[in-house]
Amino acid sequence: MFKGQPKGLFALALANTGERFGYYTMLAIFTLFLQAKFGFSEAITSNIFAGFLAAVYFLPLLGGVLADKFGYGKMVTTGIIVMFAGYAALAIPTGDGIMGIAAMVGALLLIALGTGLFKGNLQVMVGNLYDDPKYSAKRDSAFSLFYMAINIGALFAPTAASKITDYFMGKNGLTYNGDIPALAHQYLNGASSMTPEALSKFQSLAQAQGVTDTADLSGFATNYIDVLAGSYHWGFSVACISLIVSMLIYLGFKSTFKHADVTAKQVASADKGAGQELTPEQTKSRITALLLVFAVVIFFWMAFHQNGLTLTFFARDYTAQTATGITSMAFDVVNLVFIIIAVYGLFSVFQSETGKGKAVSGAVTALALGGLVWKYTLAADTTVNVLPQMFQQFNPFFVVALTPVSMAVFGALAKKGKEPSAPRKIGIGMIIAALGFTIMALGSMGLPTPDAVKAGAEYARVSSNVLISTYLVLTFAELFLSPMGISFVSKVAPPKYKGAMMGCWFAATAVGNYLVSIIGMLWGGIQLWILWGILIALCLVSALFIFSIMKKLENATK
Repeated sequence: MFKGQPKGLFALALANTGERFGYYTMLAIFTLFLQAKFGFSEAITSNIFAGFLAAVYFLPLLGGVLADKFGYGKMVTTGIIVMFAGYAALAIPTGDGIMGIAAMVGALLLIALGTGLFKGNLQVMVGNLYDDPKYSAKRDSAFSLFYMAINIGALFAPTAASKITDYFMGKNGLTYNGDIPALAHQYLNGASSMTPEALSKFQSLAQAQGVTDTADLSGFATNYIDVLAGSYHWGFSVACISLIVSMLIYLGFKSTFKHADVTAKQVASADKGAGQELTPEQTKSRITALLLVFAVVIFFWMAFHQNGLTLTFFARDYTAQTATGITSMAFDVVNLVFIIIAVYGLFSVFQSETGKGKAVSGAVTALALGGLVWKYTLAADTTVNVLPQMFQQFNPFFVVALTPVSMAVFGALAKKGKEPSAPRKIGIGMIIAALGFTIMALGSMGLPTPDAVKAGAEYARVSSNVLISTYLVLTFAELFLSPMGISFVSKVAPPKYKGAMMGCWFAATAVGNYLVSIIGMLWGGIQLWILWGILIALCLVSALFIFSIMKKLENATK
């Protein structure tokens, strides 16, 4: 899996890991922050969240155009600096009035611009490493490894965000409860307008936080919101630290990928015989194929990035707030790391060419499994509190754990000449995504609408396993689609348009991310199974479309 890859891949991947850790720490708490600090409704939160994600994924188009002219490396370095300024601004505590909102929007614009300069251009350089015939056959596996590195950063982000929240809440004598912020804002906006059920629930939750006099809860409501919002600001500061690490890695190991920091124009000027210019017909065919793929991935990202929006709402409002036994172990990132080590150790046992290598790999696997058994004995009688952002660790965990599995399967199929093409993998990924939201639809049967929950409706929360299972299936879909899609763009894009085409991939992702808000805006009076049903239908229609044009897409790769 790692053997035979150029050293530059690992340097670029690790630089991206640092940046992604900060980004996903911020993203894990972003929607919760918007509603806790500003009291925004789900509809407003959805629009801000979707608009930010759209900007994050649209601006790589600008970054790609600039990089094709000025160079990829310059844009990556500039991007890190701009992102740092944005995260620093977001970490500064501000008021919840118009100035606070303006400061937040300004910070988000800087983060989005910096990401636009950084993200796509780093991936173009990864692709350039594999233009060398020596490595060209490893392009798909390289992007799988690169994607895995991204998710290593994302894996630890929710835990970091949760630990920071718990620490600062505890320091102020409070504990996190996802029901309190919305009720606190309702109370401050007019206790008389609250339903008797909602007011009674708020009083009970306040008493659980140590409040003895519930006659006037204004002070408690204000303090709880301020402390929680402050903890989120500290969480955003983590991204600043991670970007410093990312910059150090990027600059420290630049020599390993310096040769990949060249545009098609620079290659042509250095050696006119090095780059074979495509005919106008070939260029048109390739760009058309790419645009068709971009149209399909819009709907995948519309569905997939519900993880930071409606799936987070679902985790906060509908899933069990505690976990015990084996389920509780899933919310300890140490246990997830043990599983990852065991998976990679087991693969190493079969791939090692020497007896010593097999023995070492076997010992590592055994130690990891032993660690899990030990942790299980400790968790047998333990109950853990489950924060909504903690669910976001499962997608990156599954990506990291399953990447060697997917690479092994695709590698075995390739040896038999039966590996699906990149476009075909994308179509399969859309079908798998539909199955993921089918789990959500089935798990949501019988649950009250979000509006009914706000009004104080009584209901039984569902098991955490509903969301965990959904993330597992969506991860399978992601592994079929995202790294393969990026690899497809890297392979098919005409040389002089590489930066722009990678930017277009992210622009399509941006459109999908903006459409995420549609489901968020429907969050209210509509039954949950209907919401998930909309996403199921979109994924299936997209799959049908891509399979209908499969021949055209596959011809473009020849």
